[in-house]
Amino acid sequence: MNDMSNKPMRGTWKDDEMLECVSVIPEMPNVASFTFRAPSGALFDYQPGQFLTLEIPVPGGTVHRTYTISSSPSRPRSITITAKAQSDSIGTRWMLDNLKPGVRLKAFGPVGLFTNAASDADKYLFISAGSGITPMMSMTTCLWDEGTDLDAVFINCARVPSEIIFRERLEQMASRAPGLEVKFVVEAPDPYAPWTGYQGMFNQLMLGLMAPDYLEREVYCCGPEPFMQAVRDALAGLGFDMDRYHQESFGAPVEEEADQPDLDDVVPDEESTAEVYFAQSDVRHKCTETDTVLAVARAAGLNIPSGCTFGVCGTCKVKKTGGDVHMVHNGGISEDDIEAGYVLACCSHPMGKVSIEI
Repeated sequence: MNDMSNKPMRGTWKDDEMLECVSVIPEMPNVASFTFRAPSGALFDYQPGQFLTLEIPVPGGTVHRTYTISSSPSRPRSITITAKAQSDSIGTRWMLDNLKPGVRLKAFGPVGLFTNAASDADKYLFISAGSGITPMMSMTTCLWDEGTDLDAVFINCARVPSEIIFRERLEQMASRAPGLEVKFVVEAPDPYAPWTGYQGMFNQLMLGLMAPDYLEREVYCCGPEPFMQAVRDALAGLGFDMDRYHQESFGAPVEEEADQPDLDDVVPDEESTAEVYFAQSDVRHKCTETDTVLAVARAAGLNIPSGCTFGVCGTCKVKKTGGDVHMVHNGGISEDDIEAGYVLACCSHPMGKVSIEI
């Protein structure tokens, strides 16, 4: 029997020691997971969701790039970042082309405020798009490894199914933890490959189907800003307590509390007055910001044809000729129509004075 008591204690990795690459795992085209160890054998101590900054020796000089850690601190012998190269990438492209086992890089961190480490929540909702999945993977793996009563809904949105990062790993984890539910949303299926899951843009209807108890969950969101804006709008429109919403853009992770962005979202206020002018009918009607244009029209004795009343069917599409509305739809109107000035009356709230062409 080996005497483990004679083995030296491992220290904690500090960023004055370089990281050594030990594996490169291709996840999909232009995406790979890079795993590092400390040459000294030190262990990694960080919070799930935090990030590293790597010093990358590209031709022409050194660049610094920030990557969220996709591994979990519950597995401290190594640390992994998962990187996606965009068309204009420099640092990540160098890593994909040149980083191999044995190569050493200077790194700084780990740091970052986007973590559930201090949360006392019993139920989580992780929502991500694209490579915004990486901090969610770290948090979920940590919860999964802890072996406690896991209650998490994991939602990831991608362009097509073949671009879902960690799909197989998440499905394997969910098959062994009844408290982990994994949901994927894609914009379109891959050619010649049937897709039976959710399809379209993430919206309130999908949220209600995927996590019916979303009001009871702590929400963590990461992805491009337009995606996170849509998630915030969906949650706020459903009465979610936004104090329990946390986000980080995969393009701009936050290190200090003072750098947190001010989420000054537009939210209709039931105490604020508004007015809708129906131009062709020459009718004005007072209302509040929480009334929908459809409800105001009916109250004014006017008829706007409608169907679903929650932004799916598009029947109530009308032309807005002036003012601003707050619209959270569920796929019933195209971006081209929105740019042309059209809104869905059933899910558009007048913000001040608004003119409608009916």
